Amino acid sequence: MKKVSLLFFSMIFLIGTDTFLISPLLPILTAAYKIPTEISGWMVSSYALGYAISALFVGPVSDGLDRKKVMIFGLIVFSLSTFLCGLSSTFWTMVLFRLLAGIGATFVGSQVWAAIPQLVARQDIVKSMGYATAGLSISQVVGLPVGSYLAALSWRAPFFVTAGCSIILLCIISAFLPPIPAARYMEQRPSILRVYSGLFQTPRAVNYMLAYFIFQTGNFEAFSFIGLWYSSSFSLHVAAVGTAMIVLGIGNAIGSLFGSSLIRKLGEARSLFLSFCAYIILYSILPFSHSLVAAEAVLFLIFLTGGYVFPVFMSTMQSLTATARGTVSALANAAMYAGTTIGGIIGGLLFSRFSGFTGVSFFTVTAYIVSLLIYAGSGIFSKHHKHPGDKNNAFDKVK
Repeated sequence: MKKVSLLFFSMIFLIGTDTFLISPLLPILTAAYKIPTEISGWMVSSYALGYAISALFVGPVSDGLDRKKVMIFGLIVFSLSTFLCGLSSTFWTMVLFRLLAGIGATFVGSQVWAAIPQLVARQDIVKSMGYATAGLSISQVVGLPVGSYLAALSWRAPFFVTAGCSIILLCIISAFLPPIPAARYMEQRPSILRVYSGLFQTPRAVNYMLAYFIFQTGNFEAFSFIGLWYSSSFSLHVAAVGTAMIVLGIGNAIGSLFGSSLIRKLGEARSLFLSFCAYIILYSILPFSHSLVAAEAVLFLIFLTGGYVFPVFMSTMQSLTATARGTVSALANAAMYAGTTIGGIIGGLLFSRFSGFTGVSFFTVTAYIVSLLIYAGSGIFSKHHKHPGDKNNAFDKVK
């Protein structure tokens, strides 16, 4: 379990680092390509767009293939595209290669969450997912400073270093990760539409996906504007905001690494419920933090909760089916990126129209309450609740 968890940690860490790597490079790239600031965000959005759209197709297709081979293919595409980003001489070629890098990352990221239940004993699934989540959490801490330090040499250096690391990881995975064959049913290769049709006939599938989408909309609506709030309310400059965000990333990593033992004691359903309660309380009091120290303390607890509960979200969704876990992972990722996009739009409007973080927090709390109610309506908090994947469900019966 430790070897598998370490490999999956490394994969998610690499993908996550690349996601956050470009943020500190935007001012340099904007000047290098002589483009307006208004469109510079496309270099970030193109990666997320490639990930979100391709995820809808990668999931069903990957469920009929050996997941190890899918990961290897994804890393090849990711490595090549990231290397070409470092060679990009124009803004639009950079956007194109970032889009392709996002597509390559989809083949890697979606398979990690799907492969864990296949390779790890059931009692260790949440713990292993916690390690993978920690890879994402720590990448948030590392991505910004690494991008800044390497950019001091050249803006191309971060892309070349990331591509080189992905090639090394590709060799390690090829040598040490065991094969992860397709489920017997999925070897029949049903059409993509049939895969999704079967999945959404599974009990609670719609509830879980809708609840997760609403949760992530509120989550990223708040996350996207923490830096701007720090800057406007506490007069922090860009470097200081980055340092403050590192503290939050550390909280997220701690929750990811050490939360699994508590989840085992409380159970996944109770952990999910208590995390929602903590989120709602903490975001309700956050706007009343009148000092940076108070704001950091509340957000540290929020990010700690996030690191703790994220493996529960993924484990719960993976329990929907034993055969199409890649599809479930891809849908979860698509829901997250869609929530990120919508949350960013809504958050911008609320931040500009309400003082401080009041409007942003109110929307996030509302989204969490709605998400919690949807989860409750699915019966997940019932004493007699059973995972849909524990027995043959509507999806697994599709021929």
